[in-house]
Amino acid sequence: MTGTIALVGGGSFSPAVEMIDRRLLELSDAEEVIVLPTADAFEHPQRCVEQAIEWYAGLGVRAVGLDVLRRADALDEAYVETVAAARFIYLAGDSPLHLRSVMKDTPVWDAIVGVKRAGGVVAAAGSAAAALCDPMVDPRGGAFTLGLGLLPGLALVTEAETWSPERLKRTLDLVSGFAVAMLPTGSALLHSAAAGWEEIGPHEVHGALPAI
Repeated sequence: MTGTIALVGGGSFSPAVEMIDRRLLELSDAEEVIVLPTADAFEHPQRCVEQAIEWYAGLGVRAVGLDVLRRADALDEAYVETVAAARFIYLAGDSPLHLRSVMKDTPVWDAIVGVKRAGGVVAAAGSAAAALCDPMVDPRGGAFTLGLGLLPGLALVTEAETWSPERLKRTLDLVSGFAVAMLPTGSALLHSAAAGWEEIGPHEVHGALPAI
């Protein structure tokens, strides 16, 4: 069984994404969301977790933070077991490069991939969502670099409303052989076995969304 990937443009744990989160809870049938603030490791990750706990409580489920903040954490068997048992994983934060460096080729990342393969939901918002794809937009200049590869053949411009037309054009001029989705805050691309691609909110896709 193939689960769900959710790529959210931004606005995690806020009313901007309520419709998206309710859809993901429906798809996962989860009573608990495991939140990994890895990409906020240097930006008060506990605040991210606290926001998630409050937000999901209002939606009738429990959120639990998992402090996978360093590469050593992504090798920790206790964290691996927690992730592997989950039905809904949410990655959040603003540093895709740190998220990639912590997760790539680790047991925790393998467990995240396993959640999707077992029919669960793997969601990410903003820059963390960009890191799930391959290629990944490099936040240092808008070029493309290696991502985590959960969704190959697609790159994301997240929080696209904050990008100038000139910056967007420079990035699009570098595209070759893959699709690019421009996702503003509150928009999302979801892929599930049941429904295929679901496109939520205003956005642009340049090229064809990849088959999964």
